Amino acid sequence: MTSSLEIATAGQKIDLNRLESILSKYYKRGRDALISVLQEVQVEYGRIPQESIEPIADTLNLFPSEVYGVVTFYPQFSLTPQGKCTIQACRGTTCHVKGADKIISTIENTTKLKEGETSSDLKFTFKTVTCVGTCALAPVMVINNKFLGKLYPKKVADILSQYEKG
Repeated sequence: MTSSLEIATAGQKIDLNRLESILSKYYKRGRDALISVLQEVQVEYGRIPQESIEPIADTLNLFPSEVYGVVTFYPQFSLTPQGKCTIQACRGTTCHVKGADKIISTIENTTKLKEGETSSDLKFTFKTVTCVGTCALAPVMVINNKFLGKLYPKKVADILSQYEKG
């Protein structure tokens, strides 16, 4: 297990006591518990802190490279801080044909973010995804797992301004 201390990383402190609390529930449960552990760590910290990889591996009897491989494979996990609102714009074929590029441009112009970026105030993270599986609603964006469809630029700007207000 980790020691009870805080580690400063990129101007943020990581409270390892919180990590220990999560890991204590999964001690030596192995590979089958990895996704559950990572989900809890992601919720707790808003990301998977680099400093948590080795303690997670130790707790689950895995190599750090195995933990890192899962973190970097699944898009639900991130090593960098994510915004309070995660915006995903669909780039699937149907959304593309129905104007996804205009939706993406509107998101970029409204949030001042490019794909893959997070705002400095951690309010928004913007990502594009291959398909969200709701082609009948194209073009589609997803904000914090809420599917929003039949979009056009003004509608997107209005939706984002509501999230901006809080």
